[in-house]
Amino acid sequence: MSEFNPFSFDLPVAEIIPQVKNHLSTQNSLIIQAPPGAGKSTLLPLVLLDEPWLKGKKIIMLEPRRLATKSIAQRMSGMLGEDLGKTVGYRIRFESAITAQTRLEVITEGILTRMMHSDNALENVGLVIFDEFHERNLHSEVALALCREIQQVLRPDLRILLMSATIDAEQLSGLLGAKVIQSQGRQYPVKVNYLSEVDEYAIGEDAARQIIPLTKKHEGDFLVFLPGQGEIKKAEEILRRAIPDAVVLPLYGQLSPSEQNQAILPHPSGKRKIVLSTDIAETSLTIEGIKVVVDSGFAKSNRFDARSGLSRLVLHRISKDSADQRSGRAGRLTAGHSYRLWTKSTQSQLSEYRVPELMEADLTALVMDMKAWGKQEIRSMSWLTPPPAGTLALAEKTLEALDAILDGSLTEHGKEIHQVPCHPRIAHMLIFAKRLNQLGLATDIAAVLEERDPLPQDSGVDLNLRIEALRRFRSRGVNLARIKKIEKVAGQYRRMFGIQPENSPVDPWQTGLLLAYAYPERIAAARPGNNAQFQLSNGKIAQIGHRDDLAHESWLAVAHVDAREGMGKIWLAAPLNPKDLAPMLKTKEVLTWDRKKGGLIAHSEVRIGAIILGTRPLQKIEKSLAKAAILEAIAEDGEMLLDFNEEVEQLIFRIQSLKSWNPEQEWPSWTSEYLCINAKDWLDPYLDHVTKNDDLKKLNIGQILLHSLTFEQQKHLNQMAPSRLNVPSGSQIPIEYKSDGETPLLSVRLQELFGLMETPKVNAGKISVLIELLSPGYKPVQVTQDLKSFWANGYFEVKKELKRRYPKHEWPEDPISAEAVRGVKKKW
Repeated sequence: MSEFNPFSFDLPVAEIIPQVKNHLSTQNSLIIQAPPGAGKSTLLPLVLLDEPWLKGKKIIMLEPRRLATKSIAQRMSGMLGEDLGKTVGYRIRFESAITAQTRLEVITEGILTRMMHSDNALENVGLVIFDEFHERNLHSEVALALCREIQQVLRPDLRILLMSATIDAEQLSGLLGAKVIQSQGRQYPVKVNYLSEVDEYAIGEDAARQIIPLTKKHEGDFLVFLPGQGEIKKAEEILRRAIPDAVVLPLYGQLSPSEQNQAILPHPSGKRKIVLSTDIAETSLTIEGIKVVVDSGFAKSNRFDARSGLSRLVLHRISKDSADQRSGRAGRLTAGHSYRLWTKSTQSQLSEYRVPELMEADLTALVMDMKAWGKQEIRSMSWLTPPPAGTLALAEKTLEALDAILDGSLTEHGKEIHQVPCHPRIAHMLIFAKRLNQLGLATDIAAVLEERDPLPQDSGVDLNLRIEALRRFRSRGVNLARIKKIEKVAGQYRRMFGIQPENSPVDPWQTGLLLAYAYPERIAAARPGNNAQFQLSNGKIAQIGHRDDLAHESWLAVAHVDAREGMGKIWLAAPLNPKDLAPMLKTKEVLTWDRKKGGLIAHSEVRIGAIILGTRPLQKIEKSLAKAAILEAIAEDGEMLLDFNEEVEQLIFRIQSLKSWNPEQEWPSWTSEYLCINAKDWLDPYLDHVTKNDDLKKLNIGQILLHSLTFEQQKHLNQMAPSRLNVPSGSQIPIEYKSDGETPLLSVRLQELFGLMETPKVNAGKISVLIELLSPGYKPVQVTQDLKSFWANGYFEVKKELKRRYPKHEWPEDPISAEAVRGVKKKW
């Protein structure tokens, strides 16, 4: 690398270079907050290349987007006056510009995880930079967690640098224990304006109509943020008609590099550009000439539904930090204007920061990576935001279905899957295709699944139509831009396996079989009597259009299906020959308790997932399985199946009261729900001869629960929380205990307490009961927790009323010396 002068580029981040160098010379972690255009993604990595602590090791810089990865690497190479791939290179999936001289690699985030699996100490890396970390991409979260583990366990000399413009620096600093250095930058002023809200059902059209008058008001190029390709196309159509002098250009991830460059670079003839972009232009990219930003305020993200195991594309409001990033695009090179197509009131309701992708994504690949890393308890790692436990569990279940993990650890097949750089589902399919000698078809399927659908929306859902289009492209040179990208990916897969392209006619059943290996839980059987509706093996129901070519198929292998409420919609599938599914069939003995029919149902099922192909009754039922079925039913419906009568309720409340009053003592945590869920602990021995609902109702739950206590506990229960109290009349009156230690109640006729001076107590004399004094007719007349005070004061008022209503009863002047009676004491 020739002599490099960082100050010759007049970038604002140069001001903090001494501070950054000084900090990293002694510390291994740092956070940099700098506005767009400050040079943090280009100048800063270059000036760190010759730091002594790097010791000749590489710098790896992670970028969340492929387009930004190449663009930033090219920019840095240009700043050095070198060709790309010399000092600075890049790697994205299936593409790289790296040589033996490369010391600074700009890579997409998933590649770093792969690098760490082959070198778990990153021995040749001295600094890992996480650029634009505010995007909180799934791969960046995983890579950071692994880098921190390497740093803490193996490589304390490994430096970690996080960079962003709109990051929650204070929170990150606390979590990482890292200093924050801020660059004020030289952002030109951007005037933010709020316009009327767009209709979320017509975002493209509404945005275009609001842009037209703005193009007459302002000079310069426009950058318009829209949620997706559909909205971009609608806006593009309107704007091209309305503003013929401007060049309207789309910008999104599925475009070819040349099409993306047209949007990024100045127009060769100097014409005004109106760039219609997804959030791909939100960070890292500098689009020359932008003076006005128009922001719809919406984005689209894939969100994984852990309940259905499916993902769906969701339209949603952006966060405040995202809105700020977008507005900042207008102030990169000159003063600008930002128009937000929402109100100030809506602005105040936006969330401060975007939700980490980790919280909303399919985590199957993450779990695979962590298992390969040797992590069993994934949530115990140093996550900034721990991944959801439910989504992790579902990912493990998916990997179990692919035979990739067993008992929580990677199988040999799982290790083989992990070596293939793609989603575990696709890797599983490719490995099986190799065994079936169908790799040519499998690589085509993998490419089609990973890229955007090359056919128009009304082409039908059959995946085979896409494979045929790809093979026509290869054999006849049919020129379709979308097909080119798919063929590029297919070619990478073929090179990986060392095979030649296959252009023969497609066997549709073979496509279905390979899809079934990738998505075993989405094998679908037609529902009888429901045309175009299918039962998926994961238990869900989905449908396709009634006129679709696959609508009348008996079996399908489904690749793409969305998680709509109620019934999903199938977008991509292939027909399936059920005979090919023989290796996937499983026989399962099923014992369930049918509460409505009132008994144990036992049968053997032949099934694929939730699709039951046949059943037969079980002649012999294993006792342990029968008990397990009964206990499962009790866990769900035990409060209805078991006799939780008043006596049982009082026993539970007595235990609860003792636990509340005496936290230092070991009393069980009884509630009816807890007891049902944990019925195995106390009810299991009594279920040997239970076969129907009546058998369960006959169980004496109170006695069984008492016997589940130790002898000492039973003894203390009767002493400290007796079920009844002896009163002066000789009666044994039940005490009504309340939940969670509330004061117990003794409801007793007043005459039965004559002569009793002190209020009865429980819990070894620590808790006074609440006495509800009753009339001879068992009507409440007074409530007290101080019997002595009642005899002295309240009794004489109550006596007047009772004497009038019950004249045959004796109401003595001195209740303390009077004889307590159960019934009527006749006057002589």
